[in-house]
Amino acid sequence: MTFAAPAVLAVFCLAYALVFAEEKLHLRKSKPVMVAAGLIWIIVAAGFTAEGRGPEVTEKIRHVVLEYAELLLFLLSAMSFVNALVERRLFDALRSRLTAANVSVRGIFWLTGLGAFFLSPVADNLTTALVMGTVALAALGRQKKAIVITLVSIVVAANAGGAFSPFGDITTLMVWQKGKVEFFEFFDLFVPAAVNWLVPALLMSFFLPKSRIEGGGERIAVRKGGFFIAGLFLATIALTVTLDHTLHLPPFLGMMTGLGLLNLYGYFLHRHELRSLAATAADSDLRPFNIFEIFAKVEWDTLLFFYGIMLCVGGLAAVGYLHGMSTLLYSGLGPTAANVIIGLLSAIVDNIPLTYAVLLMDPAMNHGQWLLVTLTAGVGGSLLSIGSAAGVALMGTGRGLYTFGSHLKWIWAVALGYAAAIGTHLWLNAALFAG
Repeated sequence: MTFAAPAVLAVFCLAYALVFAEEKLHLRKSKPVMVAAGLIWIIVAAGFTAEGRGPEVTEKIRHVVLEYAELLLFLLSAMSFVNALVERRLFDALRSRLTAANVSVRGIFWLTGLGAFFLSPVADNLTTALVMGTVALAALGRQKKAIVITLVSIVVAANAGGAFSPFGDITTLMVWQKGKVEFFEFFDLFVPAAVNWLVPALLMSFFLPKSRIEGGGERIAVRKGGFFIAGLFLATIALTVTLDHTLHLPPFLGMMTGLGLLNLYGYFLHRHELRSLAATAADSDLRPFNIFEIFAKVEWDTLLFFYGIMLCVGGLAAVGYLHGMSTLLYSGLGPTAANVIIGLLSAIVDNIPLTYAVLLMDPAMNHGQWLLVTLTAGVGGSLLSIGSAAGVALMGTGRGLYTFGSHLKWIWAVALGYAAAIGTHLWLNAALFAG
């Protein structure tokens, strides 16, 4: 493997450099990592074959692909439900009601942060950040400083809210599907996650003006079936958790069953709206519900990026890099320091490959440490605007206002929240670190 290992690392680094340059090159992040995944496993197979171990490669790559398939099916269902709620204008209606209220700038700051913290565990941190970010931009108008502070708070809140739920972030989902943390055990992170958001939010709130904003704007109604789909989504989550706990079925099965019910309901909703539009014969931009249009709006670039990243990291594991990293971090520094470092690295490198790498390393850790790495990988990305999907999305939504530099000005507050969250977990959940 003397030639394979350096070649695999070189291909991975080159692919990740192109991912970092996505904004400048306008090259979708999935493209370089998909190519890298293929090249890496060709190199791995050549190395194993040269050592007479060729058949081992098939088993290793199938193991990684099986894990990706479970993640893909789960996310396909979750993203479809969220896109259906967007199409039914449920989030638009929420935004219109918040912006119509005659509240203060600080009121908008706390409402959007609180909304992001509690919406993220059910939806995901990316969707949550976009919804609440749009509310903040619409409500705060041209108050640049207030907008920046509010958007930083939303990023921190969305990432913190996603850390105590398997549905809130890809990293928590991977940890849950791997069986390292059970569904209800994630709620042990609720208080540390809340601290992670509240500490910087309290500090930043002192820098906000005390002025009020003017209410008004168009009142948006939820389209037919929107509330039913929201209820079906919650029922699907309940079914998924129940099947996992009682019958030990993998989470994707419950989610895909719910997606099937959404498809079935979509059939009747589509027929009803077709008849309604034909009866009114009115010119309208509204289109009847179409489940295949919902599928088309799924974040396929993100799903294919996960494919590439998981296979790339699997290739690094196959040639021994992750074993070396595990020895250096977890045996050399100890699990607590290692998990804190993983969180800090997630502000620069995407938390998904980092979390997947830790899962493949599978270091000997107690339950408290697995919760710690779940927490740090989930909230560490808030330190920089490029460290999480929520931050990257809001840099696009608040272009010219919310930037890498404007977020960096508040890194001291976010870092204090990061440290406080870790300290709270180590203190509050001390019993989980025994053994």
